[in-house]
Amino acid sequence: MSKPTSPQPGAKADDAASIARAGSRAQTQAVRLARKTQSLDILYEIATSLNQPGSLEQLFDGFLDTFIELIDARAASVRLATADGQTRLVASRGLVPEVVESDRVMPAARCPCGLAATAGGLRIQSGTAPCAALIGRPMLERDCTEFVVVPVQYQDRILGVYNLFLDRPLEAMGEDMRDLLISVGRHLGLAIEKARLEGEARRLAIIEERNIIGNELHDSLAQSLIGMRLQLKILSESLARKDFSAAQYEANALRRAMTRANADLRDLLTNYRLKIDESGLVQTVANLVERFGRETGIAVFFQNECQAFALTPAQEIQVYYIIQEALANVRKHSSARNVRIMLNNEGDLYTVLIEDDGLGMAESADGMPGEHAGLAIMRERTERLPGQFVIESEPGEGTRIVLIFNAPPLAAAATAARG
Repeated sequence: MSKPTSPQPGAKADDAASIARAGSRAQTQAVRLARKTQSLDILYEIATSLNQPGSLEQLFDGFLDTFIELIDARAASVRLATADGQTRLVASRGLVPEVVESDRVMPAARCPCGLAATAGGLRIQSGTAPCAALIGRPMLERDCTEFVVVPVQYQDRILGVYNLFLDRPLEAMGEDMRDLLISVGRHLGLAIEKARLEGEARRLAIIEERNIIGNELHDSLAQSLIGMRLQLKILSESLARKDFSAAQYEANALRRAMTRANADLRDLLTNYRLKIDESGLVQTVANLVERFGRETGIAVFFQNECQAFALTPAQEIQVYYIIQEALANVRKHSSARNVRIMLNNEGDLYTVLIEDDGLGMAESADGMPGEHAGLAIMRERTERLPGQFVIESEPGEGTRIVLIFNAPPLAAAATAARG
């Protein structure tokens, strides 16, 4: 019969050490996992803030507000590189106004921001004393521990930098923090480039719209003026012959031509007066609605139920002008007390609803030439989208206008990918 084996001396101690090492590794892995999760959360929040509609200024403000809160920075700023070798301060949080004004523009060769904006790479400076020496005053009331400069990059182009004023060393925030900040800089660069391209596309769309209006001026008003000049010549000849009957006929024809020309000019001026604001279609329509209600006393309710917009700037312009023309018709003809405007979309299918509780429209209406040309203008703009335009109206029952159109597939796909 064999004897039971006795444990070797020190075996229990070795087991305890192994268990301790395994526990330590598990704890380290848990910390790393928590930090990676935190980094992903920060990146998600930043990407969400940068994907909000609005102007470039609003984009910077949302970015700084979100980032300062997420990483507990004391202050932050964004600087963009200029074509003449400088960096320009475009947004900041936590800096006093006097500092912002003193630090508005800085030669790139004189500071870490300029070096990062030209050569790239994340840079860390202990405090802000060198920066204070450049601008002639302290950057903060109480200096920070570290001043971090991160390049803002789109593909291989450095667009500028963003700065963080931290009260604790960056290394204490985790080993992944450097990579996270670089990634955030790339997200910011992508958002800036996207805003630039959208602004350029909107500018080109406005130029195209002006060219269209120029052609309309030539095709309608210029032709009317040529016709009136000929009628005036005939009128003068009739008066010279003392043919008063013919002169009266030409005078009446000239009066009608002037009325038509006036109506054409009024419609063109109405369509030409405003353009899409940089903040986009929704804000521009909201501004239009607020102004319309203030000027007319009519209650206007604006509902935007679109989750995300994937329209081209040219489409935004056409939709805006259709809404503007519809409100102009309400002002002139409806005697309405309430108007509702709704924007909605299901995927890339968009619907615009404009309805009022006014007098409605008869099937045929008499009036001055051009008085109801607004409907034709809205139909023409619908064709440019392209889309469908439906009017539902009964005398005394108000008017309901429905515009239906599709976003370009590529734009819709891009929006879905960003979401």
